[in-house]
Amino acid sequence: MSQAIATQSTAKELTGLLLPLTDRTLLLPNVAVAELIPFRAPQASPGLPDWFLGQVAWRDLRLPLLSFEAASDGQAVIGMGARVAVINALGGRAHVKFLALLVQGIPRSIKIDAHLLQSNAPLAPLELAAADLGEGIVKIPDLIGLEQMLADAGLI
Repeated sequence: MSQAIATQSTAKELTGLLLPLTDRTLLLPNVAVAELIPFRAPQASPGLPDWFLGQVAWRDLRLPLLSFEAASDGQAVIGMGARVAVINALGGRAHVKFLALLVQGIPRSIKIDAHLLQSNAPLAPLELAAADLGEGIVKIPDLIGLEQMLADAGLI
């Protein structure tokens, strides 16, 4: 392969993060995740949706902590390797800059090129697409939809 072709293909690569959940793996662009922090029991309030785990402290902010699994018709599980991924908010709300997402382990970086294979795997609510990485199926989450759920529930 020539150097010119190698340079062209490198320019079309994107660094992604594989976020392990209990029942699936999410694929996000690397820039969507601001920070990974240790899990701390959030301040929960009774009577709230089961996908809303409470507020978690991060820097000088209180962030809503969400279970993606519970928000997309699954169960919220806090496993032994639970961590919190601080996600950059994408919904355009001036007062909401970050969300916190429960993950089960340490996210892994992966290079993705333009030839990412789409999968016909069934999609759950809040999943935009599925992709086959060869090592398994990953789901592309609807982060704007997740943020909208928070807004609709009056939590942001």
